[in-house]
Amino acid sequence: MKKFVNFLSAFRIAAAFAIIPTIMFGLYWPTFIIYALGAISDWFDGFLARKYNCCSKLGGVMDHIGDKLLVCNSLIMLTILMPVWFIVIPVIIMIARELYISGLREFLGTQKIEMPVPKARFSMGKIKTTIQMIAIAAFFLLMSVGSSVTPNTTSSIVFYMIYTLPQIGIFCLWFALVASIWSATQYTITFAQKLKKIK
Repeated sequence: MKKFVNFLSAFRIAAAFAIIPTIMFGLYWPTFIIYALGAISDWFDGFLARKYNCCSKLGGVMDHIGDKLLVCNSLIMLTILMPVWFIVIPVIIMIARELYISGLREFLGTQKIEMPVPKARFSMGKIKTTIQMIAIAAFFLLMSVGSSVTPNTTSSIVFYMIYTLPQIGIFCLWFALVASIWSATQYTITFAQKLKKIK
């Protein structure tokens, strides 16, 4: 089971890079499907690791890398496809937040001090990641549905999705930004506390 859990994390890393060429070639449905499978695997491998008690340091690192790559790669591609301020601004801040937290961890690592990810099921960091994934999924689905629309399209469901998906995506993106800043504040407080232990 541990190997399967690690496989899911590895799949998420592969999915993070696979969506780049599919987006560049305008293959939006494959992009959405690959991304959706990657996002689902994030929940699934965590569930299996907890249920079967097969957590490991390698698995934890791969899970963390897979999450960051899938989200960050997707956000960057999103800004290329939709270069508007209400998407670009939160994306820049959220990616900067990831680099900032990584910097804090790297510094503490040089002092042989760990700053682990909070293990609470509903930690602000996990909420942030979940909302980010929902926002990205909404935008990718919007592009997929939009690419399927033709002059003969009459389905009211399709037009309803085209109308509501961008609203869902924008709302979740800015909600994720708030959660991202909140989470970064919590990490900063933890960093300051651990910094006091350094002589």
